[in-house]
Amino acid sequence: MLDDRLHRNRLRLDRLNLDRWNASWQSWHQALRLIQLDFTIIFDREPSAHHWLEVLFCHPGFHALLLHRMAHWLHCCGMPYLPRILSHFARWVTGVEIHPAAVMGQGVCIDHGLGVVIGETAIVGDYTVIYQGVTLGGTGKETGKRHPTIGSHVVLGAGATILGNIQVGDCAKVGAGSIVLQDVPAHSIAVGIPSRLIAPHLTHDRTAIASGSIANGSIASGLNPEPSDSEVWIDAEAMLIRSIVDRLEQLEQALDLLHLNTLADSQSTDLSIF
Repeated sequence: MLDDRLHRNRLRLDRLNLDRWNASWQSWHQALRLIQLDFTIIFDREPSAHHWLEVLFCHPGFHALLLHRMAHWLHCCGMPYLPRILSHFARWVTGVEIHPAAVMGQGVCIDHGLGVVIGETAIVGDYTVIYQGVTLGGTGKETGKRHPTIGSHVVLGAGATILGNIQVGDCAKVGAGSIVLQDVPAHSIAVGIPSRLIAPHLTHDRTAIASGSIANGSIASGLNPEPSDSEVWIDAEAMLIRSIVDRLEQLEQALDLLHLNTLADSQSTDLSIF
């Protein structure tokens, strides 16, 4: 009886150790897969990447992601202090500051990287491209989710600043130097300070433009079309301004014509007197 109990306990311990080994192997396999994607995506996104040794030793974006993967794993394991020390070391070496708690998707490419800041509760989707000087920050001392959520296949231009708990949809683009304070729908472009949306051109109807349906974001946020190479991208605010300018030109022409008619009538009245 005692031998059977010991045998069962031994089998239970062996099974538990096997489960732990499988979980540990799966965790390491996933980590190695992420690092491999971080490395290979550079050759697809950067024309300046010519050799794997050059990327391995001279690419700060890859180094920053590699160190962040380690710091994030330690943070998820509940390790105190060490994740922040590792992220601080990464900031000193690469010029990229990523909080250990930030979630970085697979295939993320940080191009050049100097000055990139990614906050604690930020989430960056898969295959996102981040250029130098990008900030994913908060707007104050609020708690909870206070940093942006970036979708997949997003491009964040150089110097772009995205603040607060806002969403940037899949396949969206944020122009260089833009300050984004509101959600950016999928497949749209945000440019300017503060940012405004540019959406695929779906209508030539100036009535819709003048009524504000485009300005209110119905194209960008309601339809979410998948842009094609043949589509023309429009700036809703620029089109509204263009329509106002066209209207002013029409009114000026009408006013000039009225002025000429008034002068002609006055001259004919003067001649009739004589």
